[in-house]
Amino acid sequence: MERTWRWFGKNDKITLAMLKQIGVEGIVTALHDVPLGEVWTREKIKDLREYIESYGMRWSVVESLPVVETIKYGGPDRDQQIEIYKESLRNLSAEGIHTICYNFMPVLDWARTDLLHANPNGSSNLFFSYAEFAYFDIYILKRQGAREEWARFQFPAGVGEGRNVLEEADALAKTMTPEKDHQLVENIVIKTQGFVSGNFKEGDEHPLELFHQLLANYDGIDKNQLRENMKYFLNAIMPTCEECDMNMCVHPDDPPIEILGLPRIVRTQEDIQWFLDAVPNKHNGLTFCAGSLSAGAYNNVVEMARKFAPRTHFVHLRSCHIFPNGDFTEASHLGGRADIIELARIFEQENPALPMRVDHGMTMLGDETKGYNAGYSFLGRMFAMGQVQGILATVDRELGIEYKQPGFYE
Repeated sequence: MERTWRWFGKNDKITLAMLKQIGVEGIVTALHDVPLGEVWTREKIKDLREYIESYGMRWSVVESLPVVETIKYGGPDRDQQIEIYKESLRNLSAEGIHTICYNFMPVLDWARTDLLHANPNGSSNLFFSYAEFAYFDIYILKRQGAREEWARFQFPAGVGEGRNVLEEADALAKTMTPEKDHQLVENIVIKTQGFVSGNFKEGDEHPLELFHQLLANYDGIDKNQLRENMKYFLNAIMPTCEECDMNMCVHPDDPPIEILGLPRIVRTQEDIQWFLDAVPNKHNGLTFCAGSLSAGAYNNVVEMARKFAPRTHFVHLRSCHIFPNGDFTEASHLGGRADIIELARIFEQENPALPMRVDHGMTMLGDETKGYNAGYSFLGRMFAMGQVQGILATVDRELGIEYKQPGFYE
């Protein structure tokens, strides 16, 4: 697979010169300075593409060309926003960029409650606590109906047996402080969302008010309606994708559970099969994020990879570990539930040119002092990239595929 790296543009503290040295071939990025709902102009795309190419790499994948909320909930300006999206697709194609990773998660992108959860080896990782998230929902966000929903919450078979998340959230309420509340808001609403969605940013005075406004747009939107809205969007852009040879690959929901009273429709094997069947066009495909899928105890990640490899346009190789109580954390790239070694075999056999990135990595050896985006450390991801490069070299030898390490004399 092509070794790619999520990079956040010219202001990223991790430079392209650094990435060139560690064997990165392709860049995964976006026009982060373009406001939501505006056209990505060809001029801006060209400028960033040429900047990447000046370092001997290519712009392999757009992550993300955001699908604005009005498209997701079916607002009155949905068709107008779809036309803007199609124009951006045409401009990207004209500059030779043909793979678009996007998501259809309402309001909240990926969610974690702790961004620096201590590992036994002294590093840290992203972590999700159900009790802390329920506490945020009930006591900080104060979402109507949250208490009743968490009272009904059940873990999938095999984890969280006998656990009562609502009782744990109520117990937390007796020990939390304003400082801890602020940190939880930062972790859930600000630090994992602003650079992705553009809805939130550090310094917002009333992020929870905006959060409530966004949630209100989904009143009456259930799983079936959200599915239909996704189908509407995909059917509308498929002619453009055919014309311009653009591969759309949706990112699975992260975590793969319904949260905040919102439907989530890319969580399970059945969900993925539904949207692939609903729009049976080769340009409608999947970002196979092994980390997101492995956070769901009901998902057999290897089985899903075998099933959906032909419709996968982009791969995120990471893995999650689920604790017996149901909480989960990012795992080593050689551990967790995802079995990255077997995934590498599956995707290399399907398409050895498929772009892949290691996705989240440990925060280690001073990463935490550098101001990197949450989950996107340098040394931690470089360590993960080294692990995955070793896996790919071994798998390629097994399969008789030539493996070349960039930057070295043959």
